[in-house]
Amino acid sequence: MTAEKREQSLQDVPVAISAFTAEKRDLVGINTVQDMTNFTPGLQYSTQTDRISLRGVGRLNNSHAADSSVAVYSDGIYSTSTVQAGETPIFIDRLEVLRGPQGTLYGRNSIGGAINVVSRKPTEDWYAEVRGTYANYNRHLLEGAISGPITDWMQFRVVGNWDKQTKGWFNNVSTTGTPDDGGVIDTTFFEGQLQFQFSERFDAWMKVSLIHWNNGGGGPGSRSSWEPWNYTVAQQSQRDNLVPQAGFAYSGLATNVVTGCPATNPALKDVRTECFNTPGTVRLTNTVIFASQFNYHFDNFDVKYIAGGTKYHYFLTGDQDRTGVVSYSTCYTLPAAAIPGCLAGTTAPITYPTTYAFDYQERERWWSHEVNIISTGDGPFQYVIGAFLYHEDYDQPVFTQLPGETRYDGIVASAAGGLAPSTSLRRPYDDRPHFNIESKAIFTQIDWQFTPQWKTTIGLRYGEDHKHGYEKTRIIFAPGTLHPTLPIDVTPVIGLVGGDGVVSTTYDPVTGFKTRLYDDTWKAMTGTFGLQYDPNDDMMIYAKYSRGYKAGGFRIGIDTSLGADPRTEKETLDSYEIGFKANIGRTFQINGDVFYYDYKNAQVPLSQPSATAGATSNSILFNVPKARSMGLELETIWQPIENLQILANYSYLNAEVRKGQAIDPADSCALQPGARQTRLAGVTDSFCAGPQYFQDLKGYSLPNSAKNRVTVSGNYTWNFEPGSLTATATYVWRDAQYGSIFDRSYYKAPSFDQVDARLTWRDADNKYTVIAFAKNIFNTEGYANGTGATRSAGLTPGQPGFSGVFGVNSTYELNPPRTYGIEVQYRFF
Repeated sequence: MTAEKREQSLQDVPVAISAFTAEKRDLVGINTVQDMTNFTPGLQYSTQTDRISLRGVGRLNNSHAADSSVAVYSDGIYSTSTVQAGETPIFIDRLEVLRGPQGTLYGRNSIGGAINVVSRKPTEDWYAEVRGTYANYNRHLLEGAISGPITDWMQFRVVGNWDKQTKGWFNNVSTTGTPDDGGVIDTTFFEGQLQFQFSERFDAWMKVSLIHWNNGGGGPGSRSSWEPWNYTVAQQSQRDNLVPQAGFAYSGLATNVVTGCPATNPALKDVRTECFNTPGTVRLTNTVIFASQFNYHFDNFDVKYIAGGTKYHYFLTGDQDRTGVVSYSTCYTLPAAAIPGCLAGTTAPITYPTTYAFDYQERERWWSHEVNIISTGDGPFQYVIGAFLYHEDYDQPVFTQLPGETRYDGIVASAAGGLAPSTSLRRPYDDRPHFNIESKAIFTQIDWQFTPQWKTTIGLRYGEDHKHGYEKTRIIFAPGTLHPTLPIDVTPVIGLVGGDGVVSTTYDPVTGFKTRLYDDTWKAMTGTFGLQYDPNDDMMIYAKYSRGYKAGGFRIGIDTSLGADPRTEKETLDSYEIGFKANIGRTFQINGDVFYYDYKNAQVPLSQPSATAGATSNSILFNVPKARSMGLELETIWQPIENLQILANYSYLNAEVRKGQAIDPADSCALQPGARQTRLAGVTDSFCAGPQYFQDLKGYSLPNSAKNRVTVSGNYTWNFEPGSLTATATYVWRDAQYGSIFDRSYYKAPSFDQVDARLTWRDADNKYTVIAFAKNIFNTEGYANGTGATRSAGLTPGQPGFSGVFGVNSTYELNPPRTYGIEVQYRFF
């Protein structure tokens, strides 16, 4: 293991770690980050949003102006994404999941923990291998690797794969021929490495990776959600209030309805059925990842320089209105006095196109440098001294589009009076953030073996994060919302209140965009102190205190509208942990820990819903004043007989808010059963015809923190003269979890279980391996995280029965359905 920047045995490291070698991943079937959550206590991951958390501490928002809480390091290089942790075993030698704050050695955004991705390295002897997989949903995976010497002091490794699936996990029943969603991918990954041994003292290693995605509805960001709710039939909705509500087509008040979907949401009857008319796509282009390490070995210490970076351009498109409605006509956007005449045929109803799409992009560039001085002597004092420098700049444009609405091309009225620039792009929402992030730190950790059985560890790190940039925004309400036939540009009248971290806000009447500048810096001292006791060679007991920190940031882009108070304060976490690692006899290994977190200012995305159809919501990163997390984790391996191995893990997590008040975005008026009204929000909500309220959060769970989870996996091997056959079966049970800081039924994802199985044949000469696999054998609904929810509310002019609050819409992110297939591996030498 390299969890503490030096090679050590897993059982000797006083840190709660789950480790997965390539061989173990092949044996039990860990092919994705989602699979890894089944075998790692406290780990949770959303494939749809590429967000990860540990022990209830994680990322809950995708704005890059706010950071992750679990650091991902690929070969020592910090990454803002978990994508590299999901590479297949042909690429990765091992994965290490470090639970709890790693504030000294890993620092940047490791308040919840860290994931180390360690690549397979070039070999001094020749090695070559090919792998092929075919699975249901017409999935094909082809992989190959070759490695060996170029000279006696230089080796190489080249590896690549192509992964393609053409059938989706969700059946789109639209008659327009819109393709299915879920798992529809077409990706390529290529990696080249060079390793140098310039002398006995100086060595180096370099890696370049190239990635390309041309996916349909599959891959990070793509839809994998079940949305079992009735369409909102109000003409103007609270959720997508910039455009005429598509669901109004099914109200009975619209005419000339053009749609490719039934009037009833098919997801109400089948969790894997949907109906949309805008296809989802995920693309990744111009992606280059570079990593390097240079080591000079002095007599009693090593100096290591680690440098690397990434650039990529990510695209995500999809259906914003979540229906198959193309257009409809209605009289119910006219002034009240004109509606009777329209209904009588005196004037014609107005037609509104409703095909509404979104386009989200990330253009990322980051580079990091780290220098380590690591002791290598045999004395009682061991140390690591280091410095870290990181720079990131990114663009994260997002817009929605109403392509059929030609009235955007003509006169656009301004909410401030007069006219605004027309826009042939036909974008109701257009947001273009650009940010620069600089992070720097110095750190040291010292281990002192003061007796043969006792060791103490102390570490300190000072870090500083500076974030600055701008956001350009334009918001134009479509015809059929604020005015029957004219687009209304509200950009001049939004963003009037900024708050801390906002430098300035200016409006350009020529382009119609409003620009806001941001700038702020956060600093922190973090560290660790621990004691380790080794009563014998087979037992280690440790106790440690760690302090973690995550920089503050800004809630901008994606789903915001230059709201008030976009800045969020830094998070801090004080962790107290006691653990042990033991080998009992020759057949049983058990690692366990208990922990307690004092967690302050957790950054949770919340939106105060718009109170009227013509207003915008205010989205913030709410700092939870105080939260607490405590738990128990056990990982065991038992080999009762020679050919049988049983792995069993259990974790208990109690992560809850201890202090805080906030507005529930799905129940802003606090009218749902169980609401805890505390104080008025100072806003009268026209949808619920009453005031909005803050609610008491004390005792509510932190998001995505399942209280209990159990994993049992067993494998048995039969040995024959031609080879061996190993049967593996895995059972996973995960408790219910909430997707918000409000413990309400509409945010709750139910508990679930899953059964997987594998048969692995290896020939006696280790030339080839054949694996038959099945995951989620009983095709149960598994939930990647807690549930999201929005208020179903809207307004129909002149129709009180089609106005108001209609309920709450819950969205469940599902794990993949039953998958099965066969994998063949062949090693040439």
